Amino acid sequence: MLPKKRAVGEEETGNSVLKKARPEDRGPTVVVGKDHDVVMAGDGCTSDVNIDEDLHSRQLAVYGRETMRLLFGANVLVSGLQGLGVEVAKNIILAGVKSVTLHDTEAVELWDLSAQFYASESDVGKNRALACADKLQELNTSVVVSTCTSDMTEDLLSGFQAVVFTNATTLKQAIKFNEYCHNHKPPIAFIKADIHGLFGSVFCDFGPEFTVFDVDGEEPHTGIVASISNGNPAVISCVDDERLEFQDEDLVVFSEVRGMTELNDGKPRKIRNCRAFTFILEEDTSGFGAYEKGGIVTQVKQPKVLNFKPLKEAMSNPGEFLLSDFSKIDRPPLLHLAFLALDSFQEELGRLPAPSSSKDTNKFIEIADAINQKAGDQRLENLDFVILKHFATGARAVLNPMAAMFGGIVGQEIVKACSGKFHPLFQFFYFDSIECLPPYALQPEDYIALNNRYDAQITVFGRKFQQKLEDMKVFVVGAGALGCEFLKNLALMGVACSGKGKITVTDDDVIEKSNLSRQFLFRDWNIGQAKSTVAASAAIAINPNLRIEALENRVSPDTEKVFDDVFFENLDVVINALDNVNARLYVDSRCVYFQKPLLESGTLGTKCSTQMVLPHLTENYGASRDPPEKQAPMCTVHSFPHNIDHCLTWARSEFEGLMEKTPSEANVFLSKPDEYKASVKSAGDAQARELLERVVECLVTERCITFEDCLFWARKRFEDYFANRVKQLTFTFPEDATTCSGALFWSAPKRFPKPLEFTSSDTAYLSFIASASILRAQSYGISVPDWVHNARKLAEVIDEIRLPEFQPRQGVKIVTDEKATTLNTSSVDDCTVIDQLFRKLNEGLQRLPAGFRMNPIQFEKDDDTNFHMDLIAGLANMRARNYSIPEVDKLKAKFIAGRIIPAIATTTATATGLVCLELYKVVVGHKVEKYRNSFANLALPLFSMAEPVPPKKSKHECLSWSIWDRWIISGNLMLRELLDWFQAKHLNAYSISCGQSLIFNQIFPKHRERLDRKLVDLAKDIAKLEIPPNRRHFDIVVACEDEDENDIDVPLVSIYFR
Repeated sequence: MLPKKRAVGEEETGNSVLKKARPEDRGPTVVVGKDHDVVMAGDGCTSDVNIDEDLHSRQLAVYGRETMRLLFGANVLVSGLQGLGVEVAKNIILAGVKSVTLHDTEAVELWDLSAQFYASESDVGKNRALACADKLQELNTSVVVSTCTSDMTEDLLSGFQAVVFTNATTLKQAIKFNEYCHNHKPPIAFIKADIHGLFGSVFCDFGPEFTVFDVDGEEPHTGIVASISNGNPAVISCVDDERLEFQDEDLVVFSEVRGMTELNDGKPRKIRNCRAFTFILEEDTSGFGAYEKGGIVTQVKQPKVLNFKPLKEAMSNPGEFLLSDFSKIDRPPLLHLAFLALDSFQEELGRLPAPSSSKDTNKFIEIADAINQKAGDQRLENLDFVILKHFATGARAVLNPMAAMFGGIVGQEIVKACSGKFHPLFQFFYFDSIECLPPYALQPEDYIALNNRYDAQITVFGRKFQQKLEDMKVFVVGAGALGCEFLKNLALMGVACSGKGKITVTDDDVIEKSNLSRQFLFRDWNIGQAKSTVAASAAIAINPNLRIEALENRVSPDTEKVFDDVFFENLDVVINALDNVNARLYVDSRCVYFQKPLLESGTLGTKCSTQMVLPHLTENYGASRDPPEKQAPMCTVHSFPHNIDHCLTWARSEFEGLMEKTPSEANVFLSKPDEYKASVKSAGDAQARELLERVVECLVTERCITFEDCLFWARKRFEDYFANRVKQLTFTFPEDATTCSGALFWSAPKRFPKPLEFTSSDTAYLSFIASASILRAQSYGISVPDWVHNARKLAEVIDEIRLPEFQPRQGVKIVTDEKATTLNTSSVDDCTVIDQLFRKLNEGLQRLPAGFRMNPIQFEKDDDTNFHMDLIAGLANMRARNYSIPEVDKLKAKFIAGRIIPAIATTTATATGLVCLELYKVVVGHKVEKYRNSFANLALPLFSMAEPVPPKKSKHECLSWSIWDRWIISGNLMLRELLDWFQAKHLNAYSISCGQSLIFNQIFPKHRERLDRKLVDLAKDIAKLEIPPNRRHFDIVVACEDEDENDIDVPLVSIYFR
């Protein structure tokens, strides 16, 4: 159960140091910590204290505070608690709406357990809503979860902002309820979603006029102006620091323009002819002042009004359908007809078609054909009876992968309906995945239910297929958000639920509070426990037949003795649930080596992607990579920032240097002074000198003994960072300085800075001093007095501090080269200075207590009571003030400096549903054209699916290979025999390596002495290769050329010497 949200203005209890202050000691302002929710915010707004940022940080990174506030006030109805309904309820409860009412009049059937993860066999016969309400409530106790088991009425709908009907009502009833919602004042968002086997549909109606305030959720694009013409229209050029992302017809506003100040009026202006670094402004600037310099141009995001049609009208005139797969461009109209026919079948017979009944299938097709004949302009020329047959056969089944995928989509639509954030689905979405079906015909007896929890899946795929699922051996790498969803899906599908099957899940991480808003298998009482162990236990609770082993190992070269050859060779498939590229690349390399299918996926906010990596059929994950993120030059971050990201990068670096690296370096010296001295003197360069200077400052010249010393240090740091350094910079490069080419030095994107003048009346300045001094005290083990949290008392103490006047110096070198990789300037006197510093250090050691050590502070972004983000936000925002850059609040600073990856439950559910549909295909053993790689952006919404790319092939004469191939050579060969083996293939093996060591290269005459030695002995002696007793082979990399001396990139070679 999650901690209850506070009401606005209500005090929060916790372990913050701030709570030590007595009420009578507190002044009018608490300077830092959770009681001061916004640190140095540009707008000074502090109205968001009711949002638990520790819990919702990743979700806040997607939605923002305003959307979260709107969600916290939303009441939602979910009608129909089969697999899809419970997925939708789970996702919106995790999102944190105000209340969710679960409505269902039917009882749990054994059939439901194929997708309903909060119902068990003991719940069969109980009402569906009542059976799962308590478990859904555990997801988030801040959300009021209630149930309704009576028949649906219009009066019941009036208290909700959004209502969802999932496999729960007939079309006639849906039209009636939708009409009420559409005409209600204000309109009630209405969503109808249904899953039947491998087919699904969603319909949305958010009312006659629905306003979308943020269509895509992306930050407004910006550019730095380089020039503006006086003309009609005006031509704008921007600096080539980054490509412009503007689109024709965008509206933009200008600020900070010098000369042509008429553009700084805040009026949105339309642009066109957008290029990489230029665009045209649709305005006559010929009468404006001449452009001098400066200027920021920012996109203005416009609200969009959508006019939804009610369901009755939309059914006969659906308009454009949202497509997901362009190879099925004609599929949505057919599925629109199929869902109509299914409703007519159900209304006429009072049930859905029986799975193996040819009579029911024929009846369904007859109804579909009859409806089509009367469809007028919507009539389809040709009906695909094969698809209609599959539709009818699986109509009764709710499959877990489909429920997971659609649960994510529908959950996101509810968020849109309640907030106006992101573009709604407008209005129909149809989807099918019939490629999952076996390529062979099933006999009627294959579909016969076994009276168990997998019956729904059996009626679609057959008994033999189900047995294959149960016998699978699966490796799930990661037990975070993706991992939790995957384990739930696999348990419901029956994967590894027989005596032969097994799931191995591994994750070396532990559960944190911030995980609970999307990693739904965890509860607050699990915080601090191993993710893999808790997730495995929760998956067993979903399906007690599941055979699963939880490990706490990171999958890496260091754990290859755990995940060894035998382990990988016994696997059927690997499912990645990782959150970083390097780990994905490593697992990918292992899957390629052992030729195992890898199902890959990832999420970023509302976006997700899936990739199928199949032996010999597709390229591997590492075959294509995103370009690396552009890094700001070091000199820009250090001296010439022009956006808040630069300021926060610098702030994070300074924090780590002051609080972690320097104390750690000091401890290294204190532990082994002689070795440390030898190491520094051996290096003797500028970097070694700078590190030593910091150690001397820490232990001698700026060592703190009392808290007042820490305050003095913090006040001195403020002056150094935000006044003295700026004064030196502007002294070295005055505002009118020019480059060697005669151009102004301070031209875009550089911003001319101004020093800050400290005043204790500015709470932002006090916040910086307080957080810096508290953390400095912690690093020395000095107790923190309560009065530091009292703004008035703190100001009085700081005002007593006197600092010497700073005078800029001539000849100071400031790095301006954007290609520079270090800011340290070498000197011929480095060694002399290092000797002087060690003498000073030795003198200072005499004054240190015996056994003294410092306490390095490692940055932790997810603890709002530790003052880490207070200091980083303070450093960044004070620097932003220097350069007139807009400041950010502590939460936004956390996102950027903490490199937080935006994440929400809806996207995760959609991604894992798509992957598990592909798992069906792996079990069947389909050809590559049946598989799909996917990309989705639930914000737009956009779905894009395509056949995976085949692997790149290499050829030599009659040989052909790809990255999936290894050349296996059996026998305990000598080096000469290996060279002969290649020569027989008309290849000259001129270089052979094992690991990082060169075993043979023909340019070295001495290497010919190795020709008559065993390869395995060379590998052991030269490469120091340790071959476990259970391994029969080792690998070598061979560089070859053909008879024309062209290099040939041959596969990895495995020598099976045993």
